[in-house]
Amino acid sequence: MNKKILILCTGNSCRSQMAEGFLKSFDSNLVVHSAGTNPSSQVHPKAIQVMNEIGIDLSQNFPKKVDQFLGEPFDFVITVCDNAKETCPVFIGKVGEQLHIGFEDPADATGTEEEILSEFRRIRDEIKSDFFKFYEKYLRK
Repeated sequence: MNKKILILCTGNSCRSQMAEGFLKSFDSNLVVHSAGTNPSSQVHPKAIQVMNEIGIDLSQNFPKKVDQFLGEPFDFVITVCDNAKETCPVFIGKVGEQLHIGFEDPADATGTEEEILSEFRRIRDEIKSDFFKFYEKYLRK
């Protein structure tokens, strides 16, 4: 049976979208959704840009509210917000395991265009690394 995973954060515009993209790229049989407690109006353009650089297309993705998934069971619910700045949502649906894999929010980056993009790439690469470790530990058959 295919594992079903929900990735949660606040805005569902950067980190959770990137994590969803990576998990789907690791294994097309996974059923992966991402959502936020207070979804943004769109996926962050720089998140789309830095994922495109490595061949993952988020341009058709859009932020979703966690409420639409509350009735569904998930094997894993993973929160990705950095606890220092935000309160991660708690999922009250039927869940096999809840995990927290936290990342700083690249949308908070300041500086020149190149410095901001550099921060998005750094967080992207952290997400790829940490979610691949998750995939290897829990999902690889």
